[in-house]
Amino acid sequence: MPKRVDHEERRAEIAEALLRVAGRRGLHAVGMRDVAAEAGVSLRLVQYYFETKEKLLLHGLRHLAARFGERVAARVREAGDDPGPRATVEALLAASLPTDEESRTFHLVYTSYAVLAVTDPTLAAQPFVRDPDAAEAALTGLLHRAREAGLTRPDVDARLEAVSLLALSAGLGTSVLVGQRTPEAAAEVLRHHLDRIFPAGPPAGA
Repeated sequence: MPKRVDHEERRAEIAEALLRVAGRRGLHAVGMRDVAAEAGVSLRLVQYYFETKEKLLLHGLRHLAARFGERVAARVREAGDDPGPRATVEALLAASLPTDEESRTFHLVYTSYAVLAVTDPTLAAQPFVRDPDAAEAALTGLLHRAREAGLTRPDVDARLEAVSLLALSAGLGTSVLVGQRTPEAAAEVLRHHLDRIFPAGPPAGA
């Protein structure tokens, strides 16, 4: 009996190959033939699943965002059963810092998608900012609840702080990627700004 093909698994394997190649060479230099070779499949198979390079790139972006969500969830779990708002916020921000090969690939490739979306009509026509908007909304909600619980300064503007923290995290990630500072130094900057928002630190069990 012929082996049953799991099409979603095959698409995920091709997306992973795309991210690996893009992490080494940059997204702009990646072609469908490169991805096929990395995945160990034929070019025809990649074209069967994605038809065009643009569709492959868009699927790769969604796959990358899903992996980032899993990374954030894992960091939150590592913080304990009830980590509290500050630990959750710190986990979300720290997950995007390029501290290992996976997060380095995430930051490099996601930034490459953003740059390509500025000039590529197909990518530009997609809701590219949806995932950053979702992160902003989640972070705003966390900070708002923390303020209501008296865990932050009373004058904290949850939305403005969320925007600022996400921009800070993105900029720090780039500075780590280009070797301007170490991951440890970037994490220290994040903690400094969180200390400003959460001046007393997280209460026990919060």
